[in-house]
Amino acid sequence: MGSAEIQGELWGRNPRTWAELQESQMRPIYDATLDAAGPLTGKSLLDAGCGAGLVVSLAVGRGAVASGLDASAPLLEVARGRTPGASFRTGEIQALPYDDDSFDIVTAFNAIQYATDPAEAVRELARVCRPGGQVAIGVWGDPARCETEALFARLRSLAPPPPGTPAPLAVSDPGMVEGLLEKAGLAVTGGGEVPVGLSYADHDQAWTAHISAGPLQKVIDVAGPDAVRQVMHDVLEADRKPDGQLRQDNVFRYVLAAKP
Repeated sequence: MGSAEIQGELWGRNPRTWAELQESQMRPIYDATLDAAGPLTGKSLLDAGCGAGLVVSLAVGRGAVASGLDASAPLLEVARGRTPGASFRTGEIQALPYDDDSFDIVTAFNAIQYATDPAEAVRELARVCRPGGQVAIGVWGDPARCETEALFARLRSLAPPPPGTPAPLAVSDPGMVEGLLEKAGLAVTGGGEVPVGLSYADHDQAWTAHISAGPLQKVIDVAGPDAVRQVMHDVLEADRKPDGQLRQDNVFRYVLAAKP
């Protein structure tokens, strides 16, 4: 079973909830990366691991001819409704169903770490990028500056994953993304950090939002919803802000590279 089949099933259980409550809060990293990629008018763009299609929608709004690929068919149904004129395909990030040199810009946010082989996934991103084009990868930042990592750590202790199981911050070590891009034959040209806060009105909304993510679904399958919900409640209460907000402050980062 390939990573697309596994991840597609996990991430497709609550697609509209993911789009409305979680993906929408990721917009700061998407906007910053698209800003750094430069004017998009008339450019062809692929977002690999596009989820519910927010990046594609933003790119089209900036004048790009955008396409999206994801492992989850239910998420892609939401994406198609969000941006009817864009092209979306279900597929595997390690074997992109596009010809060589197909796109001016190729992006992947919070996606390569879920591939069975992240290095192969990045090579595929590079393959479908045209010479002179750009590849942009967005990932979680320094775990020590991501409050949500405390939740991930508690969940790992609750249901220890098998060795080699991908984790949300699996490619967040300094230099790792840059190294993968360079090994794929690309030249790193820039990057940046973006603060991303995940906020919720109350614990019920936080629970509904978090369980729309694939990694949470996998832990629930092992440990059961009651245990997972208690862990989430405890972690979020520990991070409750002085003004009463249930918010976890995180840092995401992006890396840009050019294809010679």
